[in-house]
Amino acid sequence: MTLLLATFYQILQMMLVLTLAPLLTGWVRLVKARLVGRRGPSVLQPYRDLLRLLRKEVVLARNASWLFRSVPYMMFTAIWLAAGLVPVFTTQLALAPTADLIALIALLGSARFFLALAGMDTGTSFGGIGSSREMMIAALAEPAMLMIVFSVAILVRSTSLAEIADFMLSGAVGLRISLALALIALVMVAIAENARIPIDNPATHLELTMVHEAMVLEYSGRHLALVEAASMLKMLLYMALIACVFAPWGMATAGAGVAAALGGMLVFVAKLAVGGTLLALFETSIAKMRVFRVGEFLGGALLLSLLGAIFLYVSRGV
Repeated sequence: MTLLLATFYQILQMMLVLTLAPLLTGWVRLVKARLVGRRGPSVLQPYRDLLRLLRKEVVLARNASWLFRSVPYMMFTAIWLAAGLVPVFTTQLALAPTADLIALIALLGSARFFLALAGMDTGTSFGGIGSSREMMIAALAEPAMLMIVFSVAILVRSTSLAEIADFMLSGAVGLRISLALALIALVMVAIAENARIPIDNPATHLELTMVHEAMVLEYSGRHLALVEAASMLKMLLYMALIACVFAPWGMATAGAGVAAALGGMLVFVAKLAVGGTLLALFETSIAKMRVFRVGEFLGGALLLSLLGAIFLYVSRGV
């Protein structure tokens, strides 16, 4: 019975993250528009955009290989699976034994790698620029992400997301400066990985500024829909990861009833609303930085995560 319930929760979470990802994107766009005095689009507009793209015909470059056509499916699958691994409303998931932070980073890195290859596949200058910038950001973001994982692992003695959430819910953590440093570093990495301001502007197509958009300019139709859906899932994934590791309150633990799981869903939606509002507020209060200053931004994230790991290492005496 427990296995059946865990499987049901896992399928429900996969559907939940897939459903809420466009809604989160629409919410961020709406809040940003209201903050700058505009009416803004409906929160349901991302759903309409995806449906419109799915109905459009796919146009491929003559020199596009099989890799270019396959990458949207591989990217979407990897990020959707990664989003399904992060406990959002309960830790009693069928994939909880495999929900490891290292595996999560591997899935995200694989999706990034294939997207960068697809950007260079057609041989356009925009794709090459975007792929090179994406790899530069990844080379700085992944070490910071790994140090964040090590910081949490030193405290919890595990990299399992379910065990981390249970440990944080146990009340044995207290207030720790090291966790605050890791949280700030994770937020900085999330901004960079999702190509948000100040690293990138997802609403622009200027050659001198764009990173993610440059790699997907050649995509159209259902391929572009999958890429856009994967980007929406990725933003939800990072918000869910922050909530799971640093703010798991309201999440149902193993053995809790169905009512607790339903309550966890409502709390998760509220967390997404708060996270989307904070993201919109941050993006409207800061300007985009130059590409060559991205290293300083992510270097700061690496330094903060390293300091957090050192503080935890010294405080635990390991």
